[in-house]
Amino acid sequence: MFRSDKNKFYIVKKDILPDAIIKTAKVKELLTQKEAETINEAVEKVGISRSAFYKYRDGVFPFYEASKEKIVTINITLEHRSGVLSKCLNSIAMVKGNILTINQGIPLQGVAYVTISIETAEMEGDIENLLEALTNISGVLKVEIIGQS
Repeated sequence: MFRSDKNKFYIVKKDILPDAIIKTAKVKELLTQKEAETINEAVEKVGISRSAFYKYRDGVFPFYEASKEKIVTINITLEHRSGVLSKCLNSIAMVKGNILTINQGIPLQGVAYVTISIETAEMEGDIENLLEALTNISGVLKVEIIGQS
């Protein structure tokens, strides 16, 4: 069976995107956050034409929107210290992320690797905020998304 690439998604760093796509995302953000009441008002604030907005609007959305109601798997690199993993789990619980699996390897040379799968359906806020909160925990060396379904 032939598989269409029409609904294929990519994660792309913002700094390589064309200006029109970035501005389209900003227009959508202004409308969502009620900082603009109409599309006309939002496109004027951002400095993009309505036609460019309509061209890209159905294909541009923030990463956290794509991860809502999904299972996100993250890898966390931790210093091997008491309480670091506990703080990470508490941070996930505080935003109502539902932890499905936790896999931790044996710490080697003072570093532990933990893989956590989180269901995001009931999560407050977005995955980007959670990743930032985890990164700011003392003893967390690295946080990265390794999968999403």
